Amino acid sequence: MTLTCAAGTGLPAVRSALAAGRSGLRANDFPHCELDTWIGRVDGVEDTVLAGDLAEFDCRNNRLALLGLEQDDFIGQVEALKSRVAADRIACVIGTSTAGIGVTEAAYREMGEDEVFQARHRLPRVHTPHTSAAFTARVLGLDGPVLTISTACSSSAKVFASAARLIEAGLADAAVVGGVDSLCLSVLYGFHSLDLVSDQPCRPFDRARKGLSLGEAAGFAIVEKQGAGFGRLLGWGESSDAHHMASPHPEGAGAAAAMAEALTRARLSPADIGYINCHGTATSLNDEVEARAIASVFERPPAAASTKGWTGHTLGAAGIAESVFSLLALDDEFLPAGLNLDDPESDFILTESRHEKVDAVLSNSFGFGGSNCSLIFGRVSS
Repeated sequence: MTLTCAAGTGLPAVRSALAAGRSGLRANDFPHCELDTWIGRVDGVEDTVLAGDLAEFDCRNNRLALLGLEQDDFIGQVEALKSRVAADRIACVIGTSTAGIGVTEAAYREMGEDEVFQARHRLPRVHTPHTSAAFTARVLGLDGPVLTISTACSSSAKVFASAARLIEAGLADAAVVGGVDSLCLSVLYGFHSLDLVSDQPCRPFDRARKGLSLGEAAGFAIVEKQGAGFGRLLGWGESSDAHHMASPHPEGAGAAAAMAEALTRARLSPADIGYINCHGTATSLNDEVEARAIASVFERPPAAASTKGWTGHTLGAAGIAESVFSLLALDDEFLPAGLNLDDPESDFILTESRHEKVDAVLSNSFGFGGSNCSLIFGRVSS
């Protein structure tokens, strides 16, 4: 697996940031955006070039995807996979919410009085929600099923469930899963219009939280039936409570249902979970509802935290980012606490990171419209 986010480019940098408690958030410096906020912007995206047959995919999202794919010898690991599994038997399942919308924004902004896109913006491979998955499959040379999952902030958590179903159904023998979402004006001003953006670094689960910090990320993983890796996908749960377009169910009904289903599929009891990587966006309602949902599923909740203080809320890439954090918690035996946390919402929220060996980690991703997904990862040796 690999992860590129504001906290670091590639796993060594991400591990270093986690160990040091070093956030990747910065005061907003995104072009053409004057909001007083903090963002999780990834360095190096502007310097990434899509050349040759990749030029037709050129946008910030796909530049970020390529930057991510180039880390941790991930492309080499996929080539090794292709030596064992035919390319037309490897699925590519990618979650995103923004896709290439940054270029679409620019195309409309710069089309002039004749209302025609300029030549440089006539990129049909970009102006589509499917651009990220199609681009990833092109870079990696994958010829199996190519799917885009776009369920807001649960998008790249659901890729694991979709990949598992493809493999179980015999439609693929392995899968590359992942997520990529990049910052753009639609996202920054859109969340600002909902009064959800903080003017300070986000403080997930702190009672003094003021809102989220938006970020961007690209992460990818290889899913196989067998093999020694960072961990095992033990179970998943999905729900759609459809309570409201943007607000979670007040009692966390959909969130609780997703967690319960994941435990059932994994054949685990709540006591078997050693750590929860929470969705925890640092908005007032989200964190309160998630804490309530966890308490309804777990009689004695394990240590839990949100890692968005390192990355910001990376929207469609949040699921893969937090899956990587969860798998690192298993592999490194290190449970990260939340950042900027002084007065936690609940007593099970970690205020200090700690070294501890756990056998199973639950990762939550909850999206607009009540589109929820919970994943359970286990140790390879368990």
